[in-house]
Amino acid sequence: MQKLILKPGREKSLKRRHPWVFSGGVARVTGEPSSGDTIEVHSSSGDFLALAAYSPKSQIVARAWSWDTRDIDAGFFRERIERALRERETFLDASTTDAIRLVHGESDGLPGVVADRYADTIVMQLSSAGADRWREVIADALMEASGAARLWERSDAEVRKLEGLPAAVGPLRGQREPTRVTVNENGLAFCVDLERGHKTGFYLDQRDNRQLVRTLARGRDVLDGFCYTGGFSVNAAAGGARSVLAVDSSSEALELARQNAGLNAVSGVSWVEDDVFLLLRKLRDERRAFDLVVLDPPKFAPTAAHVAKAARAYKDISLLAFKLLRPGGILVTFSCSGGVSAELFQKIVAGSALDAGVDAQIIRHLGAAADHPVALQFPEGEYLKGLVCRVSGQ
Repeated sequence: MQKLILKPGREKSLKRRHPWVFSGGVARVTGEPSSGDTIEVHSSSGDFLALAAYSPKSQIVARAWSWDTRDIDAGFFRERIERALRERETFLDASTTDAIRLVHGESDGLPGVVADRYADTIVMQLSSAGADRWREVIADALMEASGAARLWERSDAEVRKLEGLPAAVGPLRGQREPTRVTVNENGLAFCVDLERGHKTGFYLDQRDNRQLVRTLARGRDVLDGFCYTGGFSVNAAAGGARSVLAVDSSSEALELARQNAGLNAVSGVSWVEDDVFLLLRKLRDERRAFDLVVLDPPKFAPTAAHVAKAARAYKDISLLAFKLLRPGGILVTFSCSGGVSAELFQKIVAGSALDAGVDAQIIRHLGAAADHPVALQFPEGEYLKGLVCRVSGQ
């Protein structure tokens, strides 16, 4: 088998079972492996470290499939996928939702593979050269293990460009239509756009946090910034909010949000198409006030190179949110930027409260739902950070 040989001292992370090999740590590659091929990774002294998928166009030049010598074949992917589904049965109550993450990339031992189930449909997203090489095998294994009726591919994330891969969107197994499906989550219904929705169509990682907002919203005036298709807004209304102002810049997202409100027969939500940054300033200038503000913006920092710019954006919206909160009000704020650490995010929010002239407490730290596990040796998998902050009362 073709081999990737590391430079001296660069084997430490692999020995700790971190699955990524960066191009800067490579001494040489034997043979002429193609993108997506399985290769052996060896230390400079010749010790076998892992079997990995080769990606010569990416800074992450190899991603480990296995730490043992074995065949990387259809049986390997079937075993990993079956294990991922089986493990979720132990901590997810199927009676509460029919929308779950089945495979969560590196944390399930399948780098570059994400699969979400929406009712009878699986949406698969492949983001690495190795995963892309095994597309058909992975699709078959997901269908067999899950018993789903069809499978859509949503391999259109920007990261594919770094792998030298084109976007791939559309049905792989089963019927093409419909392109929208309705799922149930904690007693509420949501319509998911398989073809044009963000990520795989819906933010399943926020499931538990949406339910938390439902419990916090009763009797409160709520502002939901970056509301997307209304996950937090509909939950707030269903929880008995006095009013909900839901804001997003996407007319398509708001159209689906209104549909989701109708599916659940909730009222009292005002849907506003606007730039959230601009609207927050307008609300501040109008001296509007809220009891609960939810901020779930898109990824501001896709890589470490964007962290400084992202920090300014998080600071901007957090500062304005604190200014809009009444005494005793609550801010629920998130970052899904992998380049922004939990520590940095908390510092940004703390600085925003200081500049806003308010005293605030952290009530809870939030993260992704349990079907988005984080392998201990792969902390990068913990991308979603959230804080529940309470402004001191008078």
